[in-house]
Amino acid sequence: MRPLSLLALLLLPLCAVAQDAEPGMTAERTREILTAYAAEHDPQYLAEDAVFIDLATGQRYEGREAIGEMLHHIYHVAFDARAEDARLIVGEGTAALEAMFVGTHTGEFAGIPATGREVRVPLVVLYDVGEDGIAEGRIYLQAATMMQQLGATAGAHH
Repeated sequence: MRPLSLLALLLLPLCAVAQDAEPGMTAERTREILTAYAAEHDPQYLAEDAVFIDLATGQRYEGREAIGEMLHHIYHVAFDARAEDARLIVGEGTAALEAMFVGTHTGEFAGIPATGREVRVPLVVLYDVGEDGIAEGRIYLQAATMMQQLGATAGAHH
């Protein structure tokens, strides 16, 4: 039996009992929604009034359209990127994704023009999921690691 990662141990209580889980939302249905969404970051799997929050900056993206635009910009404009080595932990109406954000810096990001540098940055996203789709995503990206890999000075931030 493979030992649980530290992340799994920390998040297990979250996934076992979701405080704000939608009544009747099963772990199986939560997994279906997250798996479909993760394939292409397709905004159709977001609730119309979904909110994504970048916890490193406090930036909020509200609504399906704004979140879709942010994801497109990050994965296809600022970077040619993807999530690798992804692990998904799913509960009833809640999920946690642990992955590596991997790609090439191809466009402006946080005031830094394209550098062509490769990045590989740890990423965790905690999701609240309902029948209408993903209601909230709380993004934990190691911003200092990202900025260092882009060659930014210590004072630069996203």
